[in-house]
Amino acid sequence: QVQLVESGGGLVQAGGSLRLSCAASGRTFSSYAMGWFRQAPGKEREFVAAITWRDGRTYYADSVKGRFTISRDNAKNTVYLQMNSLKPEDTAVYFCAARSYGLGNVPVTSREYRYWGQGTQVTVSS
Repeated sequence: QVQLVESGGGLVQAGGSLRLSCAASGRTFSSYAMGWFRQAPGKEREFVAAITWRDGRTYYADSVKGRFTISRDNAKNTVYLQMNSLKPEDTAVYFCAARSYGLGNVPVTSREYRYWGQGTQVTVSS
């Protein structure tokens, strides 16, 4: 049973930084892709970033490129999302997601991911 547990959310002023963590357990994740998504009130869940566990390839939504960095720690089975230069429009519940992955395009839509964490709230004040 795959379990994903997010942490690190909170309240921060615009221009500040936060680092989210996603602790994964339940199986070997070397053949998985991990994604971060977010959902603001009244809006659909949207892709933020993804990383392949095996070789660390990363992908970002245009809205966060240059500000957010996704990374992984294989020894800790943990994926991180470093968020810098935060804006009020980054306010949302952030979710970690996982799915098996081999070759080809890394999944960037929520429907492609099978496993989800419970989410962590990020609030950016202006």
